[in-house]
Amino acid sequence: MTPGAALPPDSNLVPDGALRIASRRITDGASAVIREPWSGAELGRIVLADESQAAEAVAASVRAFERTRAMSSYDRKVLLQRVAAEIDTRKDAFAELLARECGKPIVQARAEVARGISTFQLGAEEATRMVGEVMPLDITAPSRGYSGSWTRVPAGPVMAIAPFNFPLNLVAHKLAPALACGCSVVLKPPPQAPLTSFLLAECIRNAGAPDDAVQVVPCEIPVAEKLVKDDRFAVLSFTGSAPVGWHLKSVAGRKRVLLELGGNAAVLVHQDAPLDWACERTVFGAFGYAGQVCIKVQRLYVHAPIAAAFVARLVEHTRLLEPMSPLDPMAVCGPMIDEGNAKRVEQWVSEAVRAGARVLCGGRRDGNRYWPTVLEFDGDGRGNKVVDEEVFGPVLTVHRYESWSEGLAMADASRYGLQSGIFTDSRTRVAEAFAKLHVGGLVVNDVPTFRVDSMPYGGVRDSGLGREGVRFAIEEMTERMLLVVREV
Repeated sequence: MTPGAALPPDSNLVPDGALRIASRRITDGASAVIREPWSGAELGRIVLADESQAAEAVAASVRAFERTRAMSSYDRKVLLQRVAAEIDTRKDAFAELLARECGKPIVQARAEVARGISTFQLGAEEATRMVGEVMPLDITAPSRGYSGSWTRVPAGPVMAIAPFNFPLNLVAHKLAPALACGCSVVLKPPPQAPLTSFLLAECIRNAGAPDDAVQVVPCEIPVAEKLVKDDRFAVLSFTGSAPVGWHLKSVAGRKRVLLELGGNAAVLVHQDAPLDWACERTVFGAFGYAGQVCIKVQRLYVHAPIAAAFVARLVEHTRLLEPMSPLDPMAVCGPMIDEGNAKRVEQWVSEAVRAGARVLCGGRRDGNRYWPTVLEFDGDGRGNKVVDEEVFGPVLTVHRYESWSEGLAMADASRYGLQSGIFTDSRTRVAEAFAKLHVGGLVVNDVPTFRVDSMPYGGVRDSGLGREGVRFAIEEMTERMLLVVREV
């Protein structure tokens, strides 16, 4: 069954078949219009699942789990290989849909499609690597004659909730590990960009997945919260904002919870760094995709002896950027997802300026388009939302430090801890940063925006719980099962 369906207008981006995930298409109920962030044009419509339809989805997922858990490692591998191949055959349609649905610049959209393909290929590889261990149990006199072994088994149906900013690859990071280990999934797609999920669901269906192994359930927040509370789900996998994620954990009951939340990632640039490279990467990491990336560069700390020249160069590069049509191959910074978020960023910048921050460039809004903005602070700037919270927009704050230890302390003064980046040629400084920064990942001589889809990605403190990266997400979605045998 399909608890929700997309109803596109005249468009060849989302074929009608993508709307038939299983045996039934829902066409009645409340609907929502999906509009392109750049133009405001209607891109599609979706029907929102009500509580009854969402409950049907859960029951169907429980039934599907009996089929997915029984699949052999080989069959799961082949399924995921076919999903990757299906995406590859539609890579141009996926890229255009990403550009139009979430305003992602087309070059970055193509990169996301390539990563989505890779994520499902990683799932295919990991489907055959769910190894266990043989262990001796005859370690005491009463246990003579006993032997043991354990293996990983799928925990059960997964409730997955994904954000708008990577509506293909972040969804893939939930579906690929789930299918690799034998779990069924109910996916609540991002309300701003659900059409990509429907197109992906069609690829999964065409690849031969069991009926209802993956269901896409667009719904309002109260319905989604009921799904999160449902104890028939064994796992909740959520990617999104910290306040929402921690709230959902509090109501999720006894299920396992995997949270990939936000951050306000810091970068340190020391005087011995490759400065041209550091400048180039910082500009892209701060303003690519209008800064709507949870590991975007938000806070920049520059060694005082080089700060004036480095910041001047950075501002010069930033001034070359402006919001452009996502379909323009030269676009780096497109629109923000909606005007409400652009207004929020504008307000936060205004508050910082009133508190003493200096606007070195940008600071301008037109509808949902916010110009790349560099704010310079004297000191650490704490107490300002653009420093303390997750901006999730094209804003970079700049600060100076005198010593490496001071810079690390400033960078670490955050309730978030997703990833950080440092630019230095000193192994000693790298070791000190690795020891002192409380983050899920440290990137050396590149920005924290760097991610490879096989690595154990995730944060500490308010930035999350658990790790993604296909192999590591499988660990979150499985449990150890022990077999004890007595010789007779």
